[in-house]
Amino acid sequence: MTKGDQAFRRRDTARGRWHEMTYGGALSFLRRNYSRDLAGVDVVVTGVPFDTAVTFRPGCRLGPQAIRAGSVQLAELKAFPSGIDPFELLDVIDYGDVHLDPHHPQSVPPAIEAHADDILASGARLLTLGGDHSIAYPLLRAHAKHHGPMALIQFDAHCDTWDDDGVSMDHGTMFARAAHEGIVDVSRSTQVGLRTYNDSTHGFEVLTSPWIHRNGIQAAIDIARERAGDAPVYISFDVDGLDPAFAPGTGTPVPGGLASWQALEFIRGLEGLNLVGLDVVEVSPPYDHAEITAIAAATVAHDWLCLLALAKGAERHPVGRV
Repeated sequence: MTKGDQAFRRRDTARGRWHEMTYGGALSFLRRNYSRDLAGVDVVVTGVPFDTAVTFRPGCRLGPQAIRAGSVQLAELKAFPSGIDPFELLDVIDYGDVHLDPHHPQSVPPAIEAHADDILASGARLLTLGGDHSIAYPLLRAHAKHHGPMALIQFDAHCDTWDDDGVSMDHGTMFARAAHEGIVDVSRSTQVGLRTYNDSTHGFEVLTSPWIHRNGIQAAIDIARERAGDAPVYISFDVDGLDPAFAPGTGTPVPGGLASWQALEFIRGLEGLNLVGLDVVEVSPPYDHAEITAIAAATVAHDWLCLLALAKGAERHPVGRV
């Protein structure tokens, strides 16, 4: 049996997995092999190490590295609660990170969009590890070229629809811009976990954290599913949607957010929707403790992959009452 360092030693397939020491070996997301060969690949994982658009604490340029490190335990065992191995059916690679020039910040959004364009042109889905939340805008632009206007499900403490001049790079304005450009369909989109104020919803359905705490996760899932319908669904997961107790490692923490279990239940409850893309953003390792935030972010991404595997026919093998 081949063992160890599958991130660079396995080259003949993007499926399956080898035994690794959880605490050793070359790091990639979920130990997927590093590759730029897109032939036959179902999902490409890539990082965007950028945080120049933040408005408070920096550090999420280090997020992709941290999320990869936080994924090591998830790479060991079959998925909970389904009991599936997503890599029996999904060809998944770690593409590495987009190369950016931080000294010319206006070049960054076009570079991200071009990077995503190249990957999406292969027919693969894209799972992106951020980086600050501004990276969602060029990612949405790239996805819209293939899918048209999308339903956005946004997990966040903030609306990210504040006033926008259409030019600046700001991690709090990009969804107003995306809505204005028509690349997201606000009539089908839902914002989850908000707990900061804006005078307008801009047409999004807003499910605040207090509302979810009072009414329950299933009620929130039902609303998001009904709004999305059969539209292509892009999920943008800002880890500050979680309460700082569950995600201290982020730049703009706001008390009163979702617990990790609530967010994971929500993600798992989106099974069957037309899921076309995911970004997980705003992990800032300098403010994290014991990898709490990075592990939560890695689990969100892992569970999204499991939804794709289930859609491809993976058979559940749950154990116990789940």
